[in-house]
Amino acid sequence: MPELPEVETVRTGLAPAMEGQVIAHAQVNRPDLRWPFPDNMAGRLTGQTVLRLRRRSKYILADLSSNETLLIHLGMSGRILVSGDPLGQFVRDHPSPEKHDHVVIDMKNGARITFNDPRRFGAMDLIDTEHADTHPLLAKLGPEPLGNSFSEEYLATVLKNKNTPIKSALLDQRIVAGLGNIYVCEALFRAGISPKRRAGAVSQRRAVTLVPIIRDVLSEAITAGGSSLRDFRQADGELGYFQHSFDVYDRQDEPCRKPACTGTIRRIVQSGRSSFYCPLCQR
Repeated sequence: MPELPEVETVRTGLAPAMEGQVIAHAQVNRPDLRWPFPDNMAGRLTGQTVLRLRRRSKYILADLSSNETLLIHLGMSGRILVSGDPLGQFVRDHPSPEKHDHVVIDMKNGARITFNDPRRFGAMDLIDTEHADTHPLLAKLGPEPLGNSFSEEYLATVLKNKNTPIKSALLDQRIVAGLGNIYVCEALFRAGISPKRRAGAVSQRRAVTLVPIIRDVLSEAITAGGSSLRDFRQADGELGYFQHSFDVYDRQDEPCRKPACTGTIRRIVQSGRSSFYCPLCQR
């Protein structure tokens, strides 16, 4: 599933084609994805101006002139592609329709936004902009890891009495929003913390160092256009390439990349998710 860097990369790619622009026509080709689409979604989108594109956790939010917000979740295999952009940043010709093009949005500036999702685990909804934060998918989310609310003091405090492994705690969207399996593995490696260590046993000093490390990992991944594992594409159809910088993720049985370390990357399963780490570097 796309994590924060992949979703932010898509949002950034959509902004030149959508922000400040009018939706000329919206086409919805099926009644649902993971959940049913809202009533008359195509009609409610058509004619509206996209005032702003923003991201909350792993969701893209498009604020509309109708005082509604289009919520988009990519799911496991969802892709959003832009074609015909007059700014010349994307492929100019609109591609032929594909089987899994479930939502197609044509902008008045000539851009076309296509949501393609073969496995249909993605989701879209229209919600009242003023009360968007109370939507069931957004209401219990923790602070954004790149925002000011995700501070060293906050993380040290929230981890203090947690009995779950630190890996599980950082994946808890109520603690910090948008972090996923890939980037938690990479951040814990850089911090030298074992994914098996109990969150409450992580010292305050080490918990404090995690905050800038998490931000660095996410920022580097955004700059690289995210990580392309299986289905992810940027909005212009290109692959992300942060996967070439992985230190531990998906590197089972390969040597540790830290200088002078003789360890080998191991894989364990925690709560049904693969954790990759170096048993020598991470304690």
